[in-house]
Amino acid sequence: MRLGVLDVGSNTVHLLVVDAHPGARPLPAHSHKAELRLAELLDGDGAIGPEGVDTLTATIQDALEAAEDKGVEDVLAFATSAVREAANADSVLAQVADKTGVRLDVLTGDEEARLTFLAARRWFGWSRGRLLLLDIGGGSLEIAYGLDEEPDKAVSLPLGAGRLTSAMLPGDPPDPVDLRALRRHVRAQIARIVGEFTRFGPPDHVVATSKTFKQLARIAGAARSAEGLYVERRLSRNALEEWVPRLAAMTAEERAELPGVSEGRARQLLAGALVAEAAMDLFGVEDLEICPWALREGVILRRLDHLPED
Repeated sequence: MRLGVLDVGSNTVHLLVVDAHPGARPLPAHSHKAELRLAELLDGDGAIGPEGVDTLTATIQDALEAAEDKGVEDVLAFATSAVREAANADSVLAQVADKTGVRLDVLTGDEEARLTFLAARRWFGWSRGRLLLLDIGGGSLEIAYGLDEEPDKAVSLPLGAGRLTSAMLPGDPPDPVDLRALRRHVRAQIARIVGEFTRFGPPDHVVATSKTFKQLARIAGAARSAEGLYVERRLSRNALEEWVPRLAAMTAEERAELPGVSEGRARQLLAGALVAEAAMDLFGVEDLEICPWALREGVILRRLDHLPED
């Protein structure tokens, strides 16, 4: 069957169309995305304003039309931290449902982490043993650890690259004082939960998902996306530590000229790099592997697991 996954994230509204069958690998058929950066559009009260809601509903409607054009039988629609944490979330969800007919399933941070972990486990398989997963979104950082498809521990922290950039890095390039304050904040947040994971023992394999990690790996020398999903891509802490001060000295326009960095993500790449560096350092990770699958694939896999057999 042809499924559509509509992901209303903190950075983008992304429709992924796949041909999916129980027991088979989901095959991507079409991708439709629009950058909204909802995490940066919250007003002083933490609400998504009328213009933001109008833009969101129009973008969702465009995605639904694209899904119809591609012959999608069912759309799995969900929202993550930007909508989840908006002060007017209920109102936003009601307006989206009224104007588009779509009822967004708002995932908790724990659900985000667990579904992303499921995708990583299916991608790498059982032979990789105990996985430690890191995922940096626009609004939150997800961390999960485990041996099975259901992680032993999963945590979501409000350390998304878009959220932190909007709240703590107003300058372009950022002021060193702001940069230091953000570094302290990120490390204090992550350090509070490290012990909840380390009590399970060291992981056998560390993996990372999300556009932030993919872009960081790319500027550090990993293969281009055009070389395919099955090319191994890695990111070392040493390489990341060398890039953080370089990114801090650049403007957003200069970062956008780096290989693999999009104009829409360039401004928040530094905050994402600080989160990645802190997580790798505090968890004692010297090197990690980029996983092509993430939350959207986890949602698809979970849906397929619950389809009746033919």
